[in-house]
Amino acid sequence: MRMRDDDVLAAVRELAPALRERAAEAEALRKVPDTSIKDLEETGFFRLLQPQAYGGLAADPLVFYRCVKEIARACGSTGWVASVVGVHPWHVALYDRRAQDEVWGENPHTRISSSYAPTTDVTPVGGGFRVSGRWHFSSGCDHTDWALLGGLVTDDDGKPVEVYTFLVPRGDYRIVDVWDTVGLRGTGSNDIVMEDVFVPEHRALGFGPVSALDCPGHQVHPEPLYRLPYAAVFTTTISTPIVGIAEGAYDGYVAATRERFRVSYGQKVAEDPFAQVRIARAASDIDAAWLQLTRNVGELYELAVRGEALPMELRTRARRDQVLATERAVGAVDLLMENAGGSAMRTGPNAVQRAWRDVHTGRGHAANDPERALVLFGQGALGIDIQDTML
Repeated sequence: MRMRDDDVLAAVRELAPALRERAAEAEALRKVPDTSIKDLEETGFFRLLQPQAYGGLAADPLVFYRCVKEIARACGSTGWVASVVGVHPWHVALYDRRAQDEVWGENPHTRISSSYAPTTDVTPVGGGFRVSGRWHFSSGCDHTDWALLGGLVTDDDGKPVEVYTFLVPRGDYRIVDVWDTVGLRGTGSNDIVMEDVFVPEHRALGFGPVSALDCPGHQVHPEPLYRLPYAAVFTTTISTPIVGIAEGAYDGYVAATRERFRVSYGQKVAEDPFAQVRIARAASDIDAAWLQLTRNVGELYELAVRGEALPMELRTRARRDQVLATERAVGAVDLLMENAGGSAMRTGPNAVQRAWRDVHTGRGHAANDPERALVLFGQGALGIDIQDTML
C-alpha cells in the first residue's frame, strides 16, 4: 500500500518523544544524531516534497510544514535540519531531468544540503561552468550526498547577469567542520569548499526562471506542488521550525510554572497573574504566527491545484507574514524566558533556555530580515512595481 501524507505526519508525531530525548545529544555532537536521521527517513518525511516519478509523495506542502513544526517542537536543531534538507527535493524537482536522474536515479533516498549565498568564483565555459568557492551554513551537510550551492555570473564589466544554484555531488566538494554556536548547535551547519569544479549546464538553475515559475522540471512533473513560488516555499521552511521551537518553549514553560515556587514573593508562580498574562500573550503570538503561515501556503497551493495564476498580492503577503511569524515566535520565547527564573540560565536540559538560544540563532537567517520583506508588501499595496527575486 502506498504511503499517504497523513501516514507520515502520524509517524513523525510518534517519533517526536525520541527526538526530544536526543536534543542534548544533538547539541553535544553539534549535529543531528545519525539515529534521528535514520528514524526520520523511515517515517517517509524526506519523501514528502519529492516528485512521484522518483518515489516521492509530492505532498500537500501543509503536511510537510506540520511535520516540521512537530519535529522542531521536540528538538529545535533536528527540526531545522529536517526542514532545510526536507525542502531540497522540491528544488531539485525544478531542474533538468538529467540532473534529477543523477541525484535519484540509483538511490531515491538521496538527501541534499544547501548554501545559497553566491559567495563564489564562477566562470562560464563550454557546456557549463567552472566553480570555486567556500559556502557557509550548510545545515545537515554531514547527512547528505549532494549540495545546492549559489553562484553569481557577471558580464565582462563585472555587472551581475544571473544568480545560479549549482547542484553538485559529494565527491566534488569537502566539508569543513566550523559549526560551534550558542543556538541551533545540533544543526551541523558547516562550510562547504569546492575548487575549480566543472558543473554541467543541466545542473545549474538560474533564479530568473525559478521566479518566473518556468523551469525545466515544470515540463516533467505535473504535480501542483512544483507550481508554488520559491520564495514562499523556502522562507516558510525557515520560519516554521522557529514557530515549532516556540511551541516547545511554551510547553516547557507551562509545565515548569505549574511546579515553581517563588521564594521572594512567597507564592506559587502559577498563582501570579502576571505569569498568567505572559502565558496568554505568548500563546496568542505563536498561534497567530502559525495561522498566517498556513493560511498563505494553503491559498497558494489551492490556486496551484486549480492551475490558476498566483497573484503578486498573495506572494507579497506570504513574505510579509513569514517574517512576522518569526518575529512573533522569537518575541513569545523572550516573553517566557524573562519570567522563567534564574534556574533557567543554568547549563543543562532546560527547554525554555534551549529554545531561547535556538530562536535567536534562527532569527539571524537572511530569510528573516523583516524590513527587506515588509517593504515588498508596502510597495505592492502602493502600486509600485516590485523587482525582487525573492517573490
